[in-house]
Amino acid sequence: MAGMGHNGGPTMEPGFGFRKYAWGRARAELLPSLPLQIVRIRVARAQRLGLDYKTYATIRAASGRDITGFLFSGNALSIRPGRLELPGAVGQRLAELDGAADRIVAVYAPAHPDAVLAANPGRLDSAASAPGFTDNWATLRTRIRAALRGRNMPPDGVVLVAATTVEREWRVAGKLAGVLAVGQMFHPGP
Repeated sequence: MAGMGHNGGPTMEPGFGFRKYAWGRARAELLPSLPLQIVRIRVARAQRLGLDYKTYATIRAASGRDITGFLFSGNALSIRPGRLELPGAVGQRLAELDGAADRIVAVYAPAHPDAVLAANPGRLDSAASAPGFTDNWATLRTRIRAALRGRNMPPDGVVLVAATTVEREWRVAGKLAGVLAVGQMFHPGP
């Protein structure tokens, strides 16, 4: 993912074409060599997490580690100042993740992390205060890492579920495994 201020165009660094070719070839050579039993285990793991296999495999390949947890923004869970309880389908989806991956939420003030946990027993494992919209990069990184530290989570095993573009930056700042849009997590396609 490109940093802030990047226009999303192709890189101007020399050697981009070769790097793209080399990665594509390495991936093509790797896939046929995976034993069938490993593929079956990974497909089952993707199903247990409620993700399609392509999404799961992409995150796993990029981070080099299995998904051990999800960090949700308060916006992704539809948590609002007057409504701390998760909506029905969202709460059910999080309940289904119990035991499969840690479920961590970063909530915006005035919502308090302890109040969110109390309103959603058995659906969340941990809660922390979300970074502010005006936080600098170092503060953003510190807040994301602090949210994970409470569960002793390695950042490259945690996937961010974000509702806004600003929240997607948390992935880069915290060096997280990947990022999913709300729809990918709560309304996965076929």
